[in-house]
Amino acid sequence: MDITALIKAIVTPLVTHPDAIEITRHETAEYMAFDLSVDPEDVGRVIGKGGRVAQAIRTIVYAVKSPYDKRVRLNILDASHSEA
Repeated sequence: MDITALIKAIVTPLVTHPDAIEITRHETAEYMAFDLSVDPEDVGRVIGKGGRVAQAIRTIVYAVKSPYDKRVRLNILDASHSEA
């Protein structure tokens, strides 16, 4: 399963600027981390009220069988904050 494609497929219908979606992957000692960046206008839509949408996205991404030996981690980046 391509985790990047999965994240993009989940997030694209939520945002008004799908062309601004950027997903970068990097490896840490414990995780295969994916950083999601969207247009500043769309950050609230991706995070959701009380972080519910972000948590739902993470639940789906973490539940999928990963091709990596490490656990997957999704970071939602915000221009005004480092991570949501």
